[in-house]
Amino acid sequence: MPVTILDETALALRQDWDLELPNTISEEAILQLLAERIVTILERGAETFYQLMYRLDISEKKLNAILDDENVPAKIARLIYDRQLQKIKSRHENRMRREDLDPELQW
Repeated sequence: MPVTILDETALALRQDWDLELPNTISEEAILQLLAERIVTILERGAETFYQLMYRLDISEKKLNAILDDENVPAKIARLIYDRQLQKIKSRHENRMRREDLDPELQW
């Protein structure tokens, strides 16, 4: 069975965030588990949280825009999920571009 972008995103988030994902994954399940993990990280302190956001290249502007909103962990989970998804899609596009190049021009 081919690996989907959802599978790749789930795997990356499971590794980075130590998530225990169910056998049948969905975007909603990933977001819920990620939000729960964010609550735990935020309880440890802001420094660890902001280091993770920096490492993931989550915009400080986007973070600040949602910090006063309702259900902050869910919104942060969405930012993280979307960023991871964006990175995976970018890798796929770059891989396809490399495959399209003339083999004689590749190193």
